Amino acid sequence: MKFRALGPNGPMVSQIALGTMTWGQQNTEEEAHQQLDAALAAGVNLIDTAEMYPVPPKPDTAGRTETVIGTWLARQPSRRDQIVLATKAAGPSRTPTRPSHIRDGRLAFNATNLTEAVNDSLRRLQTDYIDLYQLHWPDRSTNCFGQMGYEHVEGEETVAIEETLEALGQLVRAGKIRQIGVSNETPWGVARFLQAASHDAHATLPRIVSIQNPYSLVNRIFEIGLAEFALRDGVGLLAYSPLAFGWLSGKYLNGARPAGARITLFERFTRYNTPSTQAAVGEYVDLFRRHGIDPAQGALAYVNSRPFLTSNIIGATSLEQLEANIASIGLELPPEVIAGIESIHQRMPNPAP
Repeated sequence: MKFRALGPNGPMVSQIALGTMTWGQQNTEEEAHQQLDAALAAGVNLIDTAEMYPVPPKPDTAGRTETVIGTWLARQPSRRDQIVLATKAAGPSRTPTRPSHIRDGRLAFNATNLTEAVNDSLRRLQTDYIDLYQLHWPDRSTNCFGQMGYEHVEGEETVAIEETLEALGQLVRAGKIRQIGVSNETPWGVARFLQAASHDAHATLPRIVSIQNPYSLVNRIFEIGLAEFALRDGVGLLAYSPLAFGWLSGKYLNGARPAGARITLFERFTRYNTPSTQAAVGEYVDLFRRHGIDPAQGALAYVNSRPFLTSNIIGATSLEQLEANIASIGLELPPEVIAGIESIHQRMPNPAP
């Protein structure tokens, strides 16, 4: 395994992180525990979850993934110091696809709601601290989750970033969380979080150390406005959906729908199911296969190689998938494959933002 620092002065985390959003829905508790054991055996130490998991989010399953991790920790508490545990607080439900059932809709990022969210996560995780606490999406309306253009909402009520940071700072000082990060955030948002912390005269506002955004061969939007923050300010990328919900493995090409696969099971996931994305996926898969590279490992290896990356969040529904995905850390793509990737990207840039 390879490791990178989580923030300028943070712990070293594995360059491959274990994503968990299928646990409690597609994966049983036993399967999740097996994945955790296998990941740690392979050198993975960063475990990423969220209070709303599993996905798709539903009222009767919310929190189940954290609970599954908690039972694993309870059975072997000595493992707690071996992992960097990250979870996320759900934000306001401003669109129909974002859950409104969590905490009965009390989702604004203020001190009351964040304290309740952290305490609930700690209880489910059966731990007394969270290593990395992330805001799952912005409190304000902005362009994320596949929305390209920014549409301003005049007069929208939002919690000020300074107020959110003060609430998180109180939780840091209480020892309940150690570091903070953002997710599905924009360059403006990252700049404001950094500015607020750096201009704090009392030095009580914590500094964000990571940003969890989508990044894959079919979505390299991060490079445009956020990669510079990652490299200059130490707000490294925790890349989610590096396989574009499995599309870059090639398993969904030509209308294939494998039994038990996420796209087969859930109609909700249409973000990567567009003609332009399928065309680009076909070219990337063909490129890897021509060079004798497993398409999924090739797509992950490209993400692993990015200098602005802190960790690449992989998910799997089987141990075989998990082991193959983790093995991508040892794959170095040859120059001709990198050149091929860039050629496809120039012709078909970011079809699945």
